Amino acid sequence: MLSEFEIVARYFAPLAGAWPGAYGLLDDAAVISPAPGNELVVKTDAIVSGVDFPAETTPDLIARKALRVNLSDLAAKGARPRAYLLDLIVPGALEEAWFAEFAAGLARDQQEYGVTLIGGDTSSTPGPIVVAVSAFGEARAGRIIRRGGAQPGDALFVTGTVGDAALGLGVLQGTRSAISGPSASFLVDRYRIPQPRVGLGPALVGLATAAIDVSDGLVADLRHLCEVSQVDAVIDAELVPLSPAAQEAIAGDSGRLIGALTGGDDYELLFSAPPGAMESIRELSRSLGVPITRIGQTASALQAGKPHLTVRDAAGRPLAFAAEGWTHFGRAICARQSPA
Repeated sequence: MLSEFEIVARYFAPLAGAWPGAYGLLDDAAVISPAPGNELVVKTDAIVSGVDFPAETTPDLIARKALRVNLSDLAAKGARPRAYLLDLIVPGALEEAWFAEFAAGLARDQQEYGVTLIGGDTSSTPGPIVVAVSAFGEARAGRIIRRGGAQPGDALFVTGTVGDAALGLGVLQGTRSAISGPSASFLVDRYRIPQPRVGLGPALVGLATAAIDVSDGLVADLRHLCEVSQVDAVIDAELVPLSPAAQEAIAGDSGRLIGALTGGDDYELLFSAPPGAMESIRELSRSLGVPITRIGQTASALQAGKPHLTVRDAAGRPLAFAAEGWTHFGRAICARQSPA
């Protein structure tokens, strides 16, 4: 087994070669200099074996998910990704081949997204694998898209399709066995390999009034946005975009539909924008090849501090949720139902 420093030198230092301020990972810190007029946007997120990915997940997919979930948050801020730090905490008995495959996954996504490893740490543990990434992006000073800018009367949009990842996890767990092979494979891929909207995010600066990436579940993350913006919101479940595979999996089952709306791990962008921005958003969708769907709108909050969120079915009736999305510490994010 290689030592910690041999692992870093063999598998991770090559990933830092394009960044002069990383010093070949031979120092204790790195230097980042944003372009004039820009500021750094920083995000950190960790994924844990058995919680955020199944224990049998291959090392390359672990690496790619760890990086991509952070890039998704940068996209929601309208920032262009540049570099990242990596903290890798793994059992000491792992074979060298594990690190080689993990680093290969990072190398693949570095090339795809134009980011560079600039430092981090490695440690051993008797517990599960933990991968923590701190990602750095750049945005024009004072121009990031926050959660807190939505205004009453804004339209609400989501990119891509919703619910695929939650359904894909169900396939892996054996609770979606009736789904056809191609659909099952598609859904599993959507769970394993998020598609952060790094090209779209910066293009939304000046158009979107607020944004968040969908990690905890569409309904839960919409509530997060509404709470910070202090607005109410109404969305129509029939407008929420579903992939053909998700449609097959749901097939009229309202319980599975609710699971798709609350399941999380989609890493799509949910954002608000004034009605006058509709044509510009359509043009962005066309030019970047990213589907963007209007799913609802915001309204004035009726009670300060208590935004009201309604999800309507095809008949206009409010849907009820036992929990609106994922939370790590066991407390369900409970829905507040509007009167029928």
